[in-house]
Amino acid sequence: MAQKAIREYDAKKLLERHLRRCSGGRIGYEGRSVLVTSGLGLEESADDNSWLKTSRLVVKPDQLFGKRGKNGLVFADVGFEEAVAWIDGHLGREVAIHREFDPQGNPADAGVTGTLTHFIVEPLVAHAPDQEYYLAFTGHRRGDMVLFSKAGGVEVESTKNGLTSIDVPIGADADTLDLKTLLSGQVEGVALKALVELLRACFACYVELHFGFLEFNPLVVTDREIIPVDVKARLDDSAAFLCEELWGPLDFPPPFGRARTKEEAYIEALDERSGASLKLTILNPRGRVWTMVAGGGASVIYADTVVDLGYMDELADYGEYSGDPSTAETREYARTILDLMTRERVEGGKVLIIGGGIANFTDVATTFEGIIEALEEYAARLKENNIRIYVRRGGPNYVQGLARMREAAERLGLDMQIHGPEMHMTAVVKEALDSLPKEVD
Repeated sequence: MAQKAIREYDAKKLLERHLRRCSGGRIGYEGRSVLVTSGLGLEESADDNSWLKTSRLVVKPDQLFGKRGKNGLVFADVGFEEAVAWIDGHLGREVAIHREFDPQGNPADAGVTGTLTHFIVEPLVAHAPDQEYYLAFTGHRRGDMVLFSKAGGVEVESTKNGLTSIDVPIGADADTLDLKTLLSGQVEGVALKALVELLRACFACYVELHFGFLEFNPLVVTDREIIPVDVKARLDDSAAFLCEELWGPLDFPPPFGRARTKEEAYIEALDERSGASLKLTILNPRGRVWTMVAGGGASVIYADTVVDLGYMDELADYGEYSGDPSTAETREYARTILDLMTRERVEGGKVLIIGGGIANFTDVATTFEGIIEALEEYAARLKENNIRIYVRRGGPNYVQGLARMREAAERLGLDMQIHGPEMHMTAVVKEALDSLPKEVD
């Protein structure tokens, strides 16, 4: 399962759209929130959201990072004009987000630096500390887990204060969950009944919408309503074809501090139009070790081996092409990597590992034809940059694919070592890395 984080705004909108239906009409949630990228955007949102000018508000960045309060990025109990001014004052600001703090509240890590671009604005939820709960759903190998604490808030994850959990088998129905055991000794009376109903509804949404992780911290329970104040969520993006209508328009933004490159955006767009899987993340555009790996599992093995052999700082990219992509799709994927790695020459050259496991159904000859077409286009630049290529592949038509690759290497004059499944995946990585000079000026 490939889990991708979504914005808090999108998570709350999913709950707003589906919670009542998933609960059989018993539980609803009015997710009053707006997502804006400027103070002007907030002013324009007020035309359709009158509560923005009549409620006290909370403003915070919505960019896939937590500890917003501790990082001084929650602006609470403010009026509309104050919110507009705060957003404009923080928009485009570069900040370091710290995830660890010492007991005195001082940052205990280096932090991740990025630029503030998106903000969520909501009505202030007035409540007492004893009305804050913690609730989370997460998956594991054997099924799912539900976690709960009657003491929610910023310290619950570090202190594990009163945190209880239950395991849920794969395929379990929300109505069969033993939630009273989960809540026993923590919640009583009306709140217990309300929370049992809410947990069942949220679990049903969690399963049906293919969440990989869904966390409410805090979840506020008053005598009138139940409100998820802060929500963190990840979706299984491999379920996109099942959930297109349920999810609606949805953005999977990059992690905070890391802007998506135009090449990554291009491969992502290619992936969205394909029935295959095409993924690319640029780690270090000046790195000497580049990979073009078939298969998600294989990509992990290749990257881990590069790291284990001491070349972590030289690993330029991470990604995969799999699911039997067409010749044209593979060509575009290969062109993107070849273009990136031939932009800057380094002393001692670079290596490109065209690897993969033993494919089940991906046609090796077809995908290699796409790679060869890209190599033909970039052959001169590859030789100018002293790039050595190491190939290891197995699977349907791999003999023909490797033969075509050998012919192309000879015809184009490329420095290429070619192996079939007789060579282990980790061995070809070592062979490639051994060709690099240890020290580069």
